[in-house]
Amino acid sequence: MKPSKTRTPGARKSQEMPAAVTRRGFLNGLWAVLGLAALAEFLWLAVSFLRPAKPGRTESQADAVVTAGALATFAPGTVTAFQNGAFYLVRLEDGGLLALSCKCTHLGCTVPWVEKEKKFLCPCHASAFDITGSVISSPAARPLDTFTVTVENNIVKVDTGRRFKRSGFDSGQPVYPPKARS
Repeated sequence: MKPSKTRTPGARKSQEMPAAVTRRGFLNGLWAVLGLAALAEFLWLAVSFLRPAKPGRTESQADAVVTAGALATFAPGTVTAFQNGAFYLVRLEDGGLLALSCKCTHLGCTVPWVEKEKKFLCPCHASAFDITGSVISSPAARPLDTFTVTVENNIVKVDTGRRFKRSGFDSGQPVYPPKARS
């Protein structure tokens, strides 16, 4: 006589079904996945923030010549921001014109002109530049980059296609409008 194979319903169920996921196990796994996603995002942001801007990198509107306007609209000793060209047009006290990049030479943050202090102040790391773009306080190691300025028929144009790095300000950098002949 053969032994009969009798199974109880509970024993059969435990052999066929895989171990059920507990609520605690599911939540622990979910927290682990979310924690890894948050860590990856934090690392991506930190690397993006600390990575210096690529030299020679062109911007979307970099190959354009921007018509700044009539020479008479820029009074001596003023700074005018051009958002579309990402530069400042500086009219020096002696009448010279400089087009300065609005990107800090330290890590590429946008540097606003602070009229009260007569300085470009970087909000990221507190670099400061004077009206000629020269470094007043570090960590920026060199002056703001410049763009080519031309004055044709008393109209000021800035070529934002090529950015020029410089080691300091010298009297040959500003562009002076042609003098009117009497």
